[in-house]
Amino acid sequence: MSAHWRSLVVTGTVLVTVTILSARSAAAELVEPKTLIVDASLPKAQAEAQILAARRYDTFWSTGEEALATEALAPDFTDRTLPAGRAQGVVGPLDASRFVRAAIPDLTCAIEQMIVAGDHVVVHLHFVGHFTGRFKERDGKGESIDFAATDIYRIASGRIAENWHIEDNLTLFQQLGLVAR
Repeated sequence: MSAHWRSLVVTGTVLVTVTILSARSAAAELVEPKTLIVDASLPKAQAEAQILAARRYDTFWSTGEEALATEALAPDFTDRTLPAGRAQGVVGPLDASRFVRAAIPDLTCAIEQMIVAGDHVVVHLHFVGHFTGRFKERDGKGESIDFAATDIYRIASGRIAENWHIEDNLTLFQQLGLVAR
């Protein structure tokens, strides 16, 4: 993995903004954060490993490429905000992605901001696509999808061990036509 770093000290804090690692998955270019803030006290190798795990997982949400999720998530991964009906562990996000992609096949995810501090990574994600598939009993008609999510990952040994997340499901469900606007 090659890396190039460009630092900008944020006045009055111990944070540094850095340019993203140039890492490649075998099948996909990893999504790059628009803004990346890294605690300057973290060892470079630790920061790189945490950024890579988060970028792999966020690229999985952008592409549906399951190998990226299995690379990013620890074998004993725990979802700390597990939605009703979702399986715990690695299988949960894989199933969720398949379910959402059945409704929104062109779903993509951008990382608006990534903050790396201690053993945690916080990401603000922006999802867009078109509802051209099926969601429950409703068929899409090409409706635009545009919603946000925020995740907090705890990284251990270069993989996401735990995740706390919140999605703007109200906006999503309104765009899917499931809830009145």
